Amino acid sequence: MNPRLSPKARVRPDPRDGRPVLLSPERGMRLSETAAAIVALCDGSRDVEAIVEDLATRYRADRTRVQADVFALLDDLHARALIEGYEPRGATSLRGETSSSASPYTLVAELTHRCPLACPYCSNPLKLVSGSDELRTDEWTRVIDEAVALGVMQMHLTGGEPLARSDLEAIAAHARSRDVYVNLITSGMPLDRARFDRLAPSLDAVQLSVQDADRSTSDDIAGTVSFEAKMRVASWVKEARLPLTLNVVLHRANLDRVGAVVEMAERLGADRLELANVQLVSWALENAASLLPTRAQIERARAVAHEARERLAGRMEVVLVLPDWHADRPRACMDGWGSRFVVVAPDGAVLPCHAARSLPLSFETVRAQPLARAWADSPAMQAFRGESWMPDPCRSCDRRAVDFGGCRCQAFALTGDARAADPACSLAPSHAVVLEARRRAEEPGDRRRWIYRGRHS
Repeated sequence: MNPRLSPKARVRPDPRDGRPVLLSPERGMRLSETAAAIVALCDGSRDVEAIVEDLATRYRADRTRVQADVFALLDDLHARALIEGYEPRGATSLRGETSSSASPYTLVAELTHRCPLACPYCSNPLKLVSGSDELRTDEWTRVIDEAVALGVMQMHLTGGEPLARSDLEAIAAHARSRDVYVNLITSGMPLDRARFDRLAPSLDAVQLSVQDADRSTSDDIAGTVSFEAKMRVASWVKEARLPLTLNVVLHRANLDRVGAVVEMAERLGADRLELANVQLVSWALENAASLLPTRAQIERARAVAHEARERLAGRMEVVLVLPDWHADRPRACMDGWGSRFVVVAPDGAVLPCHAARSLPLSFETVRAQPLARAWADSPAMQAFRGESWMPDPCRSCDRRAVDFGGCRCQAFALTGDARAADPACSLAPSHAVVLEARRRAEEPGDRRRWIYRGRHS
């Protein structure tokens, strides 16, 4: 078998230093010299032994050492479904780097807060940007140009629902013309085949949200009839030979059907299945009592996801994001505040994450100053960068460079102090509020009394 990169992956030089970066739907991986040399030979024209022989000869290196490095990297890429034509050997992973830098790698372009769905866990802020206040087409193209100059290599077109923008095709085409890896994050509503065909040439990948594997439950969670339309969009993505990520937000009402969700993803031919347990901020926090699952639900879902990940390795990447309220340690939110991701809100506000406007901070906008200045110099963007802002127990924790103190939005929502240790952490003084929520989640009874996200136009 001759290994070759999956269609969802491509290699681009990092504009900062020229180092190769392997881009895929969710993130980029900076490649070491060894990894880059291996990937460059994975073009489907040679088998693994030929790749090893080529590298050993080129670098006058020990063949056994080279073989171990090749197997290690290819095993890792296989586990992420980024390589085809390869059977794993179980080698120790030779990973690339995903560390942050002085400028962002990924632009999250929140084109609009408008959305036809009314999901009870919506990550958009409680106060939405109106359609009349959204950036114009020319403003978004300028943002893209400034992001590229800043070093951005990937762009997530998201919302709300980006399809609500009539100029989505123009924005996506401009990003693609700047050689940005373009990922459309969509509910698939509303989309017809003709518009999809216009969009497809500008896209590198599509992430489609589905609320459940069961049609009626999915429609109920979404707050509108949408399941069948989503299934059609998934088929169009595969017909266009675009990588398809299926995103299903997990919570109390659907966590017991993870097995059915995996079957649905297989049936649709998804390249990646993201099983993301809900993060309780913004609208999800309003519905926390209805969304927070029991410990038993989580353990059952973990077992199902683990089996699927092992069985589908190389065909479909299965990612399970566990709920931090049950984990005793917080998530590394956005890979660190103002570190790897820059979010531009519909009205041009430059943010570290979707929910940051819930904090008592004043964020600069791209209408007032260039993206680079808003990213680097804004007091709000500097507020929680690095470690100097951290009080104890975060300041003295040996995980402070791993989880970056957790989620600032969650800390503020639950304690009223954005500098506080994330209550999801068992070391946090306010951890009791999370323990009490867990206790209530174990109580029997139907809690599905959702406060739906208001439709906004």
